[in-house]
Amino acid sequence: MNDTHTLRMMTLTALFAALIAAGAYIAVPIGPVPIVLQNFFVLLTGLLLGRRWALTAVGTYLAAGALGLPVFAGGAGGIGRFYGPTGGYLLAYLPAVYLIGAITERSQRGLARQAVALILATALIYLIGVSWLKAVTAISWPQAVGAGMLPFLPGDAIKIAAAVGVSRAVAPMLDSTYQLEKGWR
Repeated sequence: MNDTHTLRMMTLTALFAALIAAGAYIAVPIGPVPIVLQNFFVLLTGLLLGRRWALTAVGTYLAAGALGLPVFAGGAGGIGRFYGPTGGYLLAYLPAVYLIGAITERSQRGLARQAVALILATALIYLIGVSWLKAVTAISWPQAVGAGMLPFLPGDAIKIAAAVGVSRAVAPMLDSTYQLEKGWR
């Protein structure tokens, strides 16, 4: 990997960390877990950056929030957010982007492969997030699923479809060396 490629990937990594943070500002509070666009950008990050660089982007975003920068939903920040009702969702972004990258790195050609990767990653985010929500708030499983998953399913279906569409439109604009590395040609 040459220096130019590394610099481009570092730039894209910073850009996607910033996009995830921007997506957190678009929040609609509906209970303990708000509706946000940050998970759309997390999905897009996994599709476009691959597992290594996507982990770096999400890790950068989470570190910025842990250090107190106002990058979490509603402009919040601080390590305490990881211990609150949404902490599991935030932490789940790391294995989710890794999973997306692992599934799609070899071939970006198939819409079905991308959709399956995003559906599985979203399910993983819910598994970790809802479990965390239940543990932190001491509510029942039906209450945790009702507050932390069911209201978000229609929106997440739209986000998955949009992430696939956006990634397929943006991918050709990325560096050709990166495209070859990811198998996009």
